[in-house]
Amino acid sequence: MPRKLLLPYKSVFSHFRAPRGLHESLAMNAARSGYRVFSANSTAACTELAKRITERLGAELGKSVVYQETNGETRVEIKESVRGQDIFIIQTIPRDVNTAVMELLIMAYALKTSCARNIIGVIPYFPYSKQSKMRKRGSIVCKLLASMLAKAGLTHIITMDLHQKEIQGFFSFPVDNLRASPFLLQYIQEEIPDYRNAVIVAKSPDAAKRAQSYAERLRLGLAVIHGEAQCTEQDMDDGRHSPPMVKNATVHPGLELPLMMAKEKPPITVVGDVGGRIAIIVDDIIDDMESFVAAAEILKERGAYKIFVMATHGLLSADAPRLIEESSIDEVVVTNTVPHEVQKLQCPKIKTVDISLILSEAIRRIHNGESMAYLFRNITVDD
Repeated sequence: MPRKLLLPYKSVFSHFRAPRGLHESLAMNAARSGYRVFSANSTAACTELAKRITERLGAELGKSVVYQETNGETRVEIKESVRGQDIFIIQTIPRDVNTAVMELLIMAYALKTSCARNIIGVIPYFPYSKQSKMRKRGSIVCKLLASMLAKAGLTHIITMDLHQKEIQGFFSFPVDNLRASPFLLQYIQEEIPDYRNAVIVAKSPDAAKRAQSYAERLRLGLAVIHGEAQCTEQDMDDGRHSPPMVKNATVHPGLELPLMMAKEKPPITVVGDVGGRIAIIVDDIIDDMESFVAAAEILKERGAYKIFVMATHGLLSADAPRLIEESSIDEVVVTNTVPHEVQKLQCPKIKTVDISLILSEAIRRIHNGESMAYLFRNITVDD
């Protein structure tokens, strides 16, 4: 048999010629493996937050159309290719919560069916987070929403200051629960000139951990309001009686349980000295203002000469702007996790802190596969 001539490695592949256009398609695929940022609704506040984030990232806002049809149905149209890309959906929650949820679900599903590689929801305020515990014969709606988001195609969520940190356990995918406290602490230091004469106040014992964290970081005193004016979630009757209570029900003698004594709250008290001080009430959500207004009145009676209310999420429902304007509260400071431009027009006491910086950095790090630990420096579970 004649011996075969073995060609050098280079000369073997020198005879291979790539198909026409292969190099161009590889370059296009490399370009497609980037990321895009979309806004899940067309409200001015959501679009503004999305633009702030994209400007910090040096990117363009993705092209999409989200609108309500005449019959009330939500329609989403993606106007560009998202195949193989990391897609970040910015969704703020306006007053119409259920419409915002449907916009997010439909957009996530549209991106999923358009072959996006990863779909990350940037939801600064997570809706239904107050319904994260069983109440009477209700349901844990927050768990239901988490399942719906996963089914729609979301693979990751970036949120901020969840009402209960245990909510992260409802999800089958990663959740990054960022904190707004560094921005609010910075606001206190820069915008309240005599903050050294302030005391951090928890308007109920439930908020004491958060208030203690603020007080320790600012090296300030701590005060807690406790008494009959407060009505916390823990005081709500669970209400589940199975079987239902019957007056003449027969109970086996060996199964008689001790009867719980009814709660009786003590007279309202302020634990801590607020006389001649600035009182700064801190919480995670400001929704109905009645409890905050009542707390401000108590602090005023105890000698506080200025009262600030600070929280991450300013829902400011119902007639909250009017209550703030008529109360002894000097300033309400919230972040732009929730749209509240209308409320600001109604009440000049409402101030806004921008948190787009931390959201844009979280997006950049997730896309690049970098550690998120930098965003949680010196952050504890209680923050």
